[in-house]
Amino acid sequence: METICMRHGHPLWEKTIAFARGSSWRAGPVLADRMERNGFQAWERVIAAAEDGNIVGYCTFTEQDELPAECGFSPFIGFVFVEEPHRGNRISQSMIDEALRYAGSIGYETVYLMSGEQGLYEKYGFTKLREYDTVYGTRDQLFCRSTADPG
Repeated sequence: METICMRHGHPLWEKTIAFARGSSWRAGPVLADRMERNGFQAWERVIAAAEDGNIVGYCTFTEQDELPAECGFSPFIGFVFVEEPHRGNRISQSMIDEALRYAGSIGYETVYLMSGEQGLYEKYGFTKLREYDTVYGTRDQLFCRSTADPG
């Protein structure tokens, strides 16, 4: 299994778009659209997990996620997804660790994550701060984690 931190132009960019568009999660096509239009700042990244050249998961490292910008938290790990047959193999953790390493390398000490999942991200070293209303009109939990020692 390989974890790749990439931006537009990477050899696996188009494969990741196709995978996200076809994923079983409704947010996948949203990510695919953003990747197709290269809707990322120069420092933002898409992290993908690949096995034998095939994409099996992805996440993003971006300035904003589903939390309104006026809340003042940044940057975020978002869009965390692993294809069903590959779940349970710590692929999400590997991608999150890669995002944390990258975040630390560009000077961030803390990274945030929004999720409705109960008890999942605490296993990856995140601390729940509180719940917030999202830009989508839903309510999710805000988590944070230091970039120090990312696995």
